[in-house]
Amino acid sequence: MKAYVFPGQGAQFSGMGKDLYENNEEAKALFEKANEILGFRISDIMFEGTEEELKQTKVTQPAIFLHSVILAKTSADFNPDMVAGHSLGEFSALVANGTLAFEDGLKLVYQRAMAMQEACEINPSGMAAILGLEDEKVEEICASIENETVVAANYNCPGQLVISGTNKGIEIACEKMKEAGAKRALSLPVGGAFHSPLMEPAREKLQKAIENTVFHTPACPVYQNVSTTGVSNVEEIKRNLIAQLTAPVKWTQSVQQMVSDGATTFIECGPGKVLQGLVKKIHKEAEVSSI
Repeated sequence: MKAYVFPGQGAQFSGMGKDLYENNEEAKALFEKANEILGFRISDIMFEGTEEELKQTKVTQPAIFLHSVILAKTSADFNPDMVAGHSLGEFSALVANGTLAFEDGLKLVYQRAMAMQEACEINPSGMAAILGLEDEKVEEICASIENETVVAANYNCPGQLVISGTNKGIEIACEKMKEAGAKRALSLPVGGAFHSPLMEPAREKLQKAIENTVFHTPACPVYQNVSTTGVSNVEEIKRNLIAQLTAPVKWTQSVQQMVSDGATTFIECGPGKVLQGLVKKIHKEAEVSSI
């Protein structure tokens, strides 16, 4: 069975999607529609922008979404048995499997990006990657830190977990992780504590937007970050999508569940190859490729 997987923030690069725009009329039309919806020419920033311009939250999230979704929509043999997306990638997956219309998906992603940006400004915070420690040990250390918010945010693959929290909390946690034997504990260049309780203001804003958006029955199940199981029920998809901003991304568990449900081939749909690497670390026998 084929699982299509969609990357999240951090996969962007200058020039992304340019070949699609230049060589495919359908892709070109979708990029132009996106420029119109957003009110600025995001395609120009994607094709010619600097790394700094692409890092702006209002650009990064819709740019990755557009690259991923347009790849799926213009691929001749896109026929998934199941889909999943890492954080932001879940929105791409939901457009790819027909749950959301292209326009609605893009509007939600843009609203999500702006809401997250505002939440970051309210609570100065960050994230750090912890390499070489058991998940349980990382969780235990996070729970032991008093008077600061620190939580496990991204279960990327065995031995690679990202934590999220206040700046002071992250600093204390990194020291404790190293003392506990972590190979590395390094702060990430992100604007705030994504997938933690500190994103509550963004979650509230996104909830209103999601509740006012039409969702359709998907063509195949989506394995969501929050639940890790294949979901086709529209109301359940909405609930999980709302919860995602303040809950951890359970990528390891989602891939394990897809394998358990019959996935043998994982095809990455979007910029970069990060998810292919993670899938191989989670399940060595998996076949991985990209569109």
